[in-house]
Amino acid sequence: MASKYPRFLRYCLPMCAFMVQVAFIVFCFFISYDTSQMQQKFMVIYQVIQDLTLMAALGFGFLSSSFRRHSWSSVTFNLFMLALGVQGSILLYCFLRQTFFAQHVPINLLSIQKGTLSTVPVLISAVAVLGKANLVQLAVMALMETVAFGVTRLVSQENFYVKDHIITMYGYVFGAYFGLLVAWCLSRSLPGELGEKAQTEKVQMATSSSLFAMLGTLFLWIFWPSFNSALVEGSNDKKAVLNTYYALAVSAVTATSASALSHPQGKINMVHLHNAVLAGGVAVGAPCVLITSPWVAMVLGLTAGLISIGGAKCLPVCLNRMLQIQNPNGIHYTFGLPGLLGAVTYCLMSVQSNYRIFKWVVTSQLINDFGALSFVLAMGMASGLLTGWLLTFKVWRAPHTTKYFDDQAFWEFPHLAVGF
Repeated sequence: MASKYPRFLRYCLPMCAFMVQVAFIVFCFFISYDTSQMQQKFMVIYQVIQDLTLMAALGFGFLSSSFRRHSWSSVTFNLFMLALGVQGSILLYCFLRQTFFAQHVPINLLSIQKGTLSTVPVLISAVAVLGKANLVQLAVMALMETVAFGVTRLVSQENFYVKDHIITMYGYVFGAYFGLLVAWCLSRSLPGELGEKAQTEKVQMATSSSLFAMLGTLFLWIFWPSFNSALVEGSNDKKAVLNTYYALAVSAVTATSASALSHPQGKINMVHLHNAVLAGGVAVGAPCVLITSPWVAMVLGLTAGLISIGGAKCLPVCLNRMLQIQNPNGIHYTFGLPGLLGAVTYCLMSVQSNYRIFKWVVTSQLINDFGALSFVLAMGMASGLLTGWLLTFKVWRAPHTTKYFDDQAFWEFPHLAVGF
């Protein structure tokens, strides 16, 4: 039996990916390497890039591979978006700098590092729609979000005077709510309960798949300190690493105990561990350079773990039934809410650290910090809504609901007798 995969998409996907890659190569004619810094701290920066790449490729790749019939696509499509997003982020940064500041921006290892960091919000957003979108839709989403986050980053730095490290940590919130709005648009495009009924059996976890998802969680848990400290300058990187480790350790213990407490028979839910053990690292990301005592990081990890477990128990009802957002991977209570907790904590701690300054200066700083956070949140939601609306167009040939969360819609299975 011939494949039911849309003929249009079978030709559209290779051509779109090829054309985008050729366009990136053409743009690279106008940039060059920064040879003056090639040997300065080369291996130190390269080791950080290795940590970030392992975290992005393996961590996020396996994190959403827990569904019994959707694992190949989760891992490989994540790698595709990572490769596309890093290239797009580097070129966008050079383009924006040369356009608005009239300066030549050569690329170096730091460019790759910042490009990888800027692509993490894209991978967070992808968790919300993997299984319900084809690769062309994911490529469009990656490019749209790369541009949106790049513009948000530049505006926040130039107008709100937000440090590069802080705006990168705000990427948790940006990516989470961008992805939720895209998922909402895709869910709204389905008639009635058709999408939910079509997914019921496929979103069930298998033992082996859930174990691979836990492997992704472990990769993220191990390398999260490298992410939180990658752009920290000076001696503050030590505080960032230590505070992240403390917060992650407490959130892991909190997730395990709270999951058991929330079950009538005291059993631990693996889905809770997939999400909540990372909440501490997300929450401590922005304020990690301001925390001078380990108990503060530990309290943040405890609070983030409880918020994540509470969200996993309560929010799916609100998102699925009231808001019609089909998000079985739970990025809202894994990245969104803990990210907001960390951002608000940073704003308050930043003011507290400068309490001796004049009152009007402190008030101005508080307004500026919350304004920057609000701008990031608004940009994430607005660009996510626009991207989700674009992805509902029929030209993308979105998968039918019966093919949601099913690898056979996209992959060749030689051991099967018939196509899909």
